[in-house]
Amino acid sequence: MTSEPIPGAPVAIVTGGGSGIGHAVTLALAADGMRVVALDLRTEGVEPPVTALRCDVADDASVRAAVAEVVDRFGGLDVVVANAGIAAAGTVADNDDEEWHRVLDVNVLGVVRVVRAALPHLLRSPAASIVTTCSIAATAGLPKRALYSATKGAVLSLTRAMAADHLADGIRVNAVAPGTADTPWVGRLLAAADDPATERAALEARQPMGRLVTAQEVAAAVAYLAGSAASATTGTVLEVDGGMSGLRLPR
Repeated sequence: MTSEPIPGAPVAIVTGGGSGIGHAVTLALAADGMRVVALDLRTEGVEPPVTALRCDVADDASVRAAVAEVVDRFGGLDVVVANAGIAAAGTVADNDDEEWHRVLDVNVLGVVRVVRAALPHLLRSPAASIVTTCSIAATAGLPKRALYSATKGAVLSLTRAMAADHLADGIRVNAVAPGTADTPWVGRLLAAADDPATERAALEARQPMGRLVTAQEVAAAVAYLAGSAASATTGTVLEVDGGMSGLRLPR
């Protein structure tokens, strides 16, 4: 850990907080005055006021140890942003069972492990909030994203189920659903394409705004859902997708 936060401020953890959307979320929450811990396998890019802690969401013991350390250090936990995820490309036939298990383990069970470890502490918070990172892939059929889409569909359903289960506990549960975001994660997908420039142009064109979403735009949506301004909002999916989910514009 790297910094001394302001005593008494809400405590937030962000999985996958070392880069991309997760890193942008940590900065947005810190700017809102929260004490923020980035949980990630790689934390080299995390700097104060955000605190860094190594955590593998595919390992239950690692998750429980990280959550326990956060609570021990800061005295509680108020906000969980379950953002960590990995990519997968291909049709339903293109990935073997091992790859299906690997991606499901991170993208779906990773959310389960983090929330499960955090729940006892969230139950003691006066303003508990969980935000998951979903995707437009959960609701729109995208080509060659069968495995990834399946995991994000599961995250969407899980988010709403958790919102119902924990409404009476005072824990709000919401999701953000980004379109294709301009992050290192997407950059790696493009680099693996046969024609990266053509693939990028296609990704931009399928979003009505004609551009990729920025990590900061997604982070602003997460910060809203996590904070007190959204105190009457639960079971909601906030789409940050350049209009992709709802607009059908003439060509």
